[in-house]
Amino acid sequence: MPLRARPVLVPAGLTRRGLFAAGGGLGAVSLLAACGSDEEPAAGGGASGSFSFLDERDQTEVELEAVPTKVVAFTGLAAALYDYGVEVAAVFGPTTLADGSPDIQAGRMPVEGLEILGNAWGEFDVEKFAQLNPELVVSHYYEGFDLWFVPEERLEEVQALAPGIGIEVSKPTIDEIIDRHAALAQALGADLASEENAAGVERFGSAAGGVAAAVADKPLKAVAVGAWPDGLYIANPPTFNVLAKCVELGVDFVVPEKPDQNGYWELLSWENIDKYEADAIFLDIRTGNITAEQLLADYPTWAALPAVQAGQVYGWNGEPVYSHIGGAVELERITEGLSAAQPLA
Repeated sequence: MPLRARPVLVPAGLTRRGLFAAGGGLGAVSLLAACGSDEEPAAGGGASGSFSFLDERDQTEVELEAVPTKVVAFTGLAAALYDYGVEVAAVFGPTTLADGSPDIQAGRMPVEGLEILGNAWGEFDVEKFAQLNPELVVSHYYEGFDLWFVPEERLEEVQALAPGIGIEVSKPTIDEIIDRHAALAQALGADLASEENAAGVERFGSAAGGVAAAVADKPLKAVAVGAWPDGLYIANPPTFNVLAKCVELGVDFVVPEKPDQNGYWELLSWENIDKYEADAIFLDIRTGNITAEQLLADYPTWAALPAVQAGQVYGWNGEPVYSHIGGAVELERITEGLSAAQPLA
C-alpha cells in the first residue's frame, strides 16, 4: 500500500508508511475499449434488474435483487466511480483538507455538500451510516486488511447494515485495478461506451504515450520518494502501480537496495539521503508528506542534493484515483517532470 495520511493503527510489523505503498498507477484500457467493440466487458451486473459483483476479500459474489442506489464508498473509490458517471450517497476516507478544499483522494468529485462519514483513519460514523439506509458499502482491499478505512472494530456493525465489497488494489496490475473500478461503475449503471468515458480511455492512452516519449532519447535517472519527519522514504517501483507502469514505459527509477519487510520503501535518515544518485526527484504529494517548500527551508541535506539544486523536483501521487481519467492525470503529472528534467552528469 501507499504512504500518506492513511492508517495510524496498523498490524504489528506493518508501519503506517509501509502501508502507503501499492496504491498507485494506471493502465487498463481493455474494459472500456471492449464496450466500444463486439467484445463482452467484464461481468458485474447492469443498469437494470439484479446486481452481482465479486467481493475480492473472500472471492464471493455479492448479489442483490436490484441495482443499489444508496451506495457508500471509500473516497478514492467514490472518485473513480464519479469519473465514470456514478455518484454515491456518502463517502469515508480523506476527502477534505482543513480549509475545506478537496483532498487529492477526492479526485474530481465536488466535495461541497458531500456526505462524509469520516475524514481520517479511524473515523467512521456508523450512526449516520445507518440513517442513510445504505444498500451497499464498497472500499479498496489490501491484503492483511479488510474494507479500507472502515475501522476493524466497527466492521461487523457496518456490514450488518449493508453488504460490503472490497476491490483488491495491492497485488493486481494497475490495468486490472482500473478495469475492476470500471466494471463496478458499469454494474451500478454507468455507460462505459459514453462519449465522456471513451474520451477518458483516449486520454489515458495518450498520457501513457507521453511518458514513453519523454524518456525515449534521454538517459535520465529518477527516484520517487516520500518525505516524513523520521526520514526520506525511497519508493520501490514494483510495489507502486503508477511507478511500475512508468518503468514498463521506459522510465529508469532507482530501485532501493534494502526495502522494508513489506517491500514498499527504504527509509533513509536525513543525514544519509544522498545514498542514491538521481537526475530528477519525484516527491509524494499526498497529504501528510513534507512539502518541497518545507524541505528546502528546513532540511539542509535535502537542499544539498544535486537534483534539488538543479530545480528538478516534481510531484507524484502514490495513490491515484483508479479510473482512466485518474490514471491519465497521474501519468501526465510524471510526464511533465520527465520532460522538464535533464541529465545532470
